[in-house]
Amino acid sequence: MSDPQFLIHLIPEFFVTRGHKSIGTRGPFEKISFLAVDTRPTASGKDKEDDDEFGTDRGTDTMRTVVAVIFALLSVASATVYFSEKFHSGWEKNWVESENKKSEGTQGEFKWTAGKYFGNEEEEKGIQTSPDARFYQLSAAIPTEFSNKGKDLIIQYSVKHEQNIDCGGGYIKLLPAGLNQQTFGGDSPYNVMFGPDICGSTKKTHFIITKDGTNHLVKREIRTETDEKTHLYTLTIHPDNTYQVDIDGKEAQKGSLKEDFDILKPKEIKDPKASKPADWVDERTIVDPEDKKPEGYDDIAESIADPEATKPEDWDDELDGEWERPTIPNPEYKGEWTAKRIPNPEYKGEWVHPMVANPDYVDRDDLYLFDSNAFVGFELWQVKSGTIFDNIIVTDDAAEAAKFAELTKEAQKGESAAQEKDEAEKAAAAKAAETAEDSEPAASTPEEKDEL
Repeated sequence: MSDPQFLIHLIPEFFVTRGHKSIGTRGPFEKISFLAVDTRPTASGKDKEDDDEFGTDRGTDTMRTVVAVIFALLSVASATVYFSEKFHSGWEKNWVESENKKSEGTQGEFKWTAGKYFGNEEEEKGIQTSPDARFYQLSAAIPTEFSNKGKDLIIQYSVKHEQNIDCGGGYIKLLPAGLNQQTFGGDSPYNVMFGPDICGSTKKTHFIITKDGTNHLVKREIRTETDEKTHLYTLTIHPDNTYQVDIDGKEAQKGSLKEDFDILKPKEIKDPKASKPADWVDERTIVDPEDKKPEGYDDIAESIADPEATKPEDWDDELDGEWERPTIPNPEYKGEWTAKRIPNPEYKGEWVHPMVANPDYVDRDDLYLFDSNAFVGFELWQVKSGTIFDNIIVTDDAAEAAKFAELTKEAQKGESAAQEKDEAEKAAAAKAAETAEDSEPAASTPEEKDEL
């Protein structure tokens, strides 16, 4: 480009007019208007804008604004929502129920419901596991298979354990191409498994990634929610190999894929050529060589005859045998003698095995990367069913995830309001019943009782 100031030509299919001008194009910039200015110098050397009411400086500043806005829009245009599901009417056409456990009679199913409490029933419907003690296996194809190379990967959805869950999973999976949805099950390869898992004392949020055919569980503990309300779970994997887990928009855990997973071999190992020297002294204390057992120490009996015991008056030596005093612990007995210990003057401390660089260590910057992402799915076992899932989104843009999160926030508000109303009505009914019972006259005679 011979004239770098005339940056407006960098935008294809735009049109520019003089003064307050419109800039338009097809695609993501449709219906967007700007104040654009042509600041090319004239033959006289003056900027064209010198003759305008705004002046040259204003024209240059406006051009900078235009360029900045364009770059911002280009950034927005690059954001992608790979998959989203609100479970509105017709949701079934996007999902396939597996028949993996059908022959065993342990295949569960999903009901379409908003649950017990809701604000807007149709808007807040999700899918709920049913009946108890079943496997629940359901998957949906992502419209366009994608790679998250160089981008954030965000997986977000809502979970409501309406059944007061005692044992069962509530996690979602992101799977690569090649999945047979009809046989989708626990052995089906996946890229990411994320979400709550509760069973007895185990209460955590799972985060597992698959690399080179091996599933790797995060080493950090991630809390989870265990009540009967709706909660939003968000996982963000960044291309710098870091991650963050949020629950209801608040950070629950974050860290490094390199450090928090046992995917890479350790950077250092114990030096195989090193060993503890034979003369190394790591005993902190030794027996005091000057400590001697007191004379007569071993002559003290462990038990003695009870000096306060007396022969019972009805004791018959001929019939009962010779009477003997019962024994009691000897208060003078001190146990087996052992020499006292003193600090070892030769002690050198604990021997530490020296570490060396691991020749097998290979650093990797692709731990975050999954070249093929083609399905999302639930593959669960629950003893007590009743979990409701809703508002799933897979995207590379935090703003899109945040926008989708508003659906869950509204559902949470409606759910809380409905529950509070229900509890208030129940409390009022209970109080009314109690008042009615107290207001009934007490019967004082059998005849009055019969009349009542």
